[in-house]
Amino acid sequence: MKDMPLTVRRSIELLGIVLVGALLVIGNDIIMPIIMAFFISIVLLPIFRFLRRYKFPEIAAIILPILLLAIFIGLIVWFFSAQFATLVNEFPEIKKNVSSHLNSISAWISSISDFSTKEQVKFINDKSNDLLGMAGKAASGAAVTLSSVFVFMGLLPIYIYLMLFYKDILLRFIFMWFKTEHHPRVKDAIYETESIIKSYLVGLLIQVTYMTILLGGILLLVGIKHALLIGVIFAILNLIPYVGALIGNIIGVLLTLTSSTELWPVITVLLVIAGVQFLDNNILMPRIVGSKVKINALFAILGVIIGGSIAGVSGMFLALPIIAVLKIIFDRTDSFKQWGVLLGDERPSKSPMTFASFRKKKPVATKPGVEKTKEKE
Repeated sequence: MKDMPLTVRRSIELLGIVLVGALLVIGNDIIMPIIMAFFISIVLLPIFRFLRRYKFPEIAAIILPILLLAIFIGLIVWFFSAQFATLVNEFPEIKKNVSSHLNSISAWISSISDFSTKEQVKFINDKSNDLLGMAGKAASGAAVTLSSVFVFMGLLPIYIYLMLFYKDILLRFIFMWFKTEHHPRVKDAIYETESIIKSYLVGLLIQVTYMTILLGGILLLVGIKHALLIGVIFAILNLIPYVGALIGNIIGVLLTLTSSTELWPVITVLLVIAGVQFLDNNILMPRIVGSKVKINALFAILGVIIGGSIAGVSGMFLALPIIAVLKIIFDRTDSFKQWGVLLGDERPSKSPMTFASFRKKKPVATKPGVEKTKEKE
């Protein structure tokens, strides 16, 4: 490929990006469970190695971590089921609180505009009918969506088992893909990929735990209703970079509004969420995950949006780990090193427009507060 003209090489790269994108869009129902299983199997790999070290049979050493994962997911499902059952039992009170808030909003709108209460009621009824129509269309596709979720969850443990069982075959395939002189670099990339994925995903699990305890515990002490549910929902949604925190705030506010007729609980929830998120972003999460996943904010946001459009929520969750793995591969491939630079957050200390040395594929000095790149030419 090095003997090809530069324009041909760049055209092949861009064509490859388009083809990979088309493949993900067309086959996301098949590809996403495999990618998810790949990441989970890497997280479960230390448990597998630990059990094998103590002479567990290979099959038992694979099945036991999968069972632990299934129990963990089952506990999460049980928690949400219990919380939603509580919400259903409190429906008359929720309806009363919502009516009170709507009356307050109606009075406020009437005081600042000529929009009468009768017109407001007509507007709400019209929009309610529209929403019911949309809900009917969504419900018609709910069976298909639910069935795809069950298929996803059913295939996931099978893929995880097979990836752990056949991991040596997969590794041999990867090494055979490259020339022998490149094997040390491939080995280094595999180790770093495993390390980054484990630290990132385990860090996210720790983040969900402490954010649930902090946020749910503080709201519970303050006296906010459904405090634990708000804490768990926000902690899980916060795993989706940038977008998840906004959705979590909205859901937290809506749950608080339905459980109280006053505004102080809403303000309290927003302030507590802001405080916990500030603590998480600036103190806790950087110490847990560290700076191993160095993806700039622009491509992190683009990755989340593109992942969501391709594969929904699972695509949004997997966007950053996939980009991180791609960056590791690009940084160790001379032909694609520029893509690794594009995805990373290592900003040159000076403009490449004025310093020709910063236009080359070699380590460069970075701006204060950013470590030097670890790329090797």
